[in-house]
Amino acid sequence: METSLLEGDLVQFHVSMRGPRTVGDLDTYAECAAAQYALIRGYGFARHVRTTTKQAGGSRTADAVYLISPSLPRGLRTIDAEVVVADCAANGIPTV
Repeated sequence: METSLLEGDLVQFHVSMRGPRTVGDLDTYAECAAAQYALIRGYGFARHVRTTTKQAGGSRTADAVYLISPSLPRGLRTIDAEVVVADCAANGIPTV
């Protein structure tokens, strides 16, 4: 996984998986990474902006962008970072 701060509170995540069951597995991995990143930076929330995925052989990669925020941001695809990180840990999904 690679993380890049784009501008302000926009963060880009490049994640990859070998043999994911579904594209949703890759999306969940990116969401877990975004939630952990928000907590590391002292923020409590994030909002999904976009994700693009590619497949090459048995690997899938995703380029995901999230807005991290100290308060609940506007929008439909918001996440509470503490709740998501706990859920990721309970399901064995890496966050970094």
